[in-house]
Amino acid sequence: MTGLLYVLAAAFMWGMIGVFTKYILAEEVSALEIAFWRAIIGWLFFLAHALVAGQARAHRKDLPALFGFGFVCVTMFYGAYQLAIRDVGMALAAVLLYTAPAWVALLSCIVLKERMTPIKAACVAMTIAGVAAISLGPKLISDAAFDLNLFGLAAGLVSGFTYALYYILGKKFLYRYPTPTIFVYALPFGALLLLPFVDFTPKSVQAWMLLAGLALVTSYGAFSMYYAGLKRMEATHASIIATFEPVVAAVLAFLLFGEKFSLPGYLGSTLIIGAVFLVIMTGRKAPQPVAEKA
Repeated sequence: MTGLLYVLAAAFMWGMIGVFTKYILAEEVSALEIAFWRAIIGWLFFLAHALVAGQARAHRKDLPALFGFGFVCVTMFYGAYQLAIRDVGMALAAVLLYTAPAWVALLSCIVLKERMTPIKAACVAMTIAGVAAISLGPKLISDAAFDLNLFGLAAGLVSGFTYALYYILGKKFLYRYPTPTIFVYALPFGALLLLPFVDFTPKSVQAWMLLAGLALVTSYGAFSMYYAGLKRMEATHASIIATFEPVVAAVLAFLLFGEKFSLPGYLGSTLIIGAVFLVIMTGRKAPQPVAEKA
């Protein structure tokens, strides 16, 4: 139950990304610059945490893997998702992004040796169908035929795949390093590789405050909560529960900006919530890591 609460807290924090982003975009800061500062300012929070807790050191032999985590889960993920939004639009890009639970389920079987059960497969299918209904429902109702850009489709699938690797690589490294240590090395390296694609603009005090809030809540806070939960449950279950994020985002959009769901959106939300509760009802305690057993 503790792991569940951690992951739900992370999903709620990630659900606030759109709220922060909407206000920051209004300050005329580009999407890629937002991604860059989210990583850099988030790194400062993790660095402060790591220094206070004495968790800033990593073995030299593990640096390539930690930098690889930064490349895949910051540079590749942010870049691919932005390209998908540009070429196929936000709706389809969101659907492709939230194929992540399916990727996690597949990779968990291959990499983490977690067993694929019928319940897991059903939950994955429910989450993908739910996000598709939320994102594509209004589009399909109003305009059944729309062009599909193959490069954008590929970028969207890459974004879903690299998003899934947060779970798989995180599960691997959590047993060796505390969460702050991982992000002390991964975030600045990933942000550095984003630099060639960022156009920096002058920012107001309010813009800087919003960027700091975005990093604190959706990077430092959300990842800390999520990986604390991941220590206590299977990666597939955690990734499915984390897809509660789009439901949180939709509720906040309605409360703050008056945005409403279509009928498919309500049906999609029901599917996602149903998948989360199915995981809660059928979840079992994840095996203890070797390091903890020792």
